[in-house]
Amino acid sequence: MYTYYISVGSNMGDKKGYIHSAFQSLQQHEAVSKVISSTLIETEPWGYTEQDTFVNGMWFCESTLDPHQMLGLIQCLEKGAGRKRLIHWGPRTLDLDIILAYDSQGAMLSLNDATLVVPHPHFWDRSFVLESLYELLPTFTYKDMTINERLAQLSE
Repeated sequence: MYTYYISVGSNMGDKKGYIHSAFQSLQQHEAVSKVISSTLIETEPWGYTEQDTFVNGMWFCESTLDPHQMLGLIQCLEKGAGRKRLIHWGPRTLDLDIILAYDSQGAMLSLNDATLVVPHPHFWDRSFVLESLYELLPTFTYKDMTINERLAQLSE
């Protein structure tokens, strides 16, 4: 069994509708259990900023799917929401990223290959990701720092 923290975002069309529909699909998947969502928040775009605001949040789930299989599943959810990858960090109907993954013993996984990097390479630099992660995993530390310490550092 694996544990996942998945960042979710949308900034096109019915933002909350896309997120809600994908959440329901994830809940109903036979290999996924115990799906929990953070509060959804409105955020400014990160990276490519010439676009509408986002609705962002974080999902926690447990699954028998390994990280590459989970990536395939969330990419299917994005495709089902009409996601098109036209501009790097550009507008999207649905954006799902595996932020953290843990194995059945609770050890954080570290993957870096051609299709998947976990932990997500930019999660520690994005306040909106950390705020949502804190809601689901308040005791998380990374690089000898708590989420609250990192958020304070990012706001300086």
